[in-house]
Amino acid sequence: MAKEASLCSEEEAYDLLDQLEHMLDHDPLIDEVGFIHPSQLLILNKEADATSVSSDSQEPDARMNSEPSKCDVPKGKNAFFWNNDHKLGVSTAYLLPLYKAAKHKFMEALAIYRMHSGPFFKNENVPGNVAFSKAENEVMKHSRPLLLLSTDFGTAWNARKAVISNKEDFSHSDELLVSALVLSFAPKSENAWSHRRWVIKRIASRCDTLEVILDKESKLVEKIAEV
Repeated sequence: MAKEASLCSEEEAYDLLDQLEHMLDHDPLIDEVGFIHPSQLLILNKEADATSVSSDSQEPDARMNSEPSKCDVPKGKNAFFWNNDHKLGVSTAYLLPLYKAAKHKFMEALAIYRMHSGPFFKNENVPGNVAFSKAENEVMKHSRPLLLLSTDFGTAWNARKAVISNKEDFSHSDELLVSALVLSFAPKSENAWSHRRWVIKRIASRCDTLEVILDKESKLVEKIAEV
């Protein structure tokens, strides 16, 4: 893995991160993540090419074909990721450069968020509010892939809590999907379960759909227990 990663420059790692974030944004129904050996990844993508796939799984592929990474990897289609039927596979050969890029982008966004989190900047009557909203979005954007690559990165979980706490109209259901995605490959992640409980408590205090949420939660636990 170290040998493969050394062939990927910092700029190229950011390109891979951009591709990963693009897939997560354009397929919000992704419910499972796996880390796949490069040889197996190529086989999966060849099989996907030979079958008819849905439009929402083709869009990330089109992006990668039009803007290929410069990393020194096999020229086959999708040497880095596999996305089909709302499942996402990531090549194990590029986990380290992806992690470094995601961490750098997240910490950079977090620093800007903290700088603009004072009462003056958050006042909706000043231009600084635009920068604050952008900083919030960047924190949420970059913390998601970071948590997929490092499930116990507590600072990222806490940053998401801070942003959510400041948003009255935030979709808590979407946030449950983030923790569920982490739990799909790391079912014993204490941070993911803790974050999930925190989100559910917020839902319980704000809406009348708690029974529905708890029913889905029970099904998730049963699914994980079967693995």
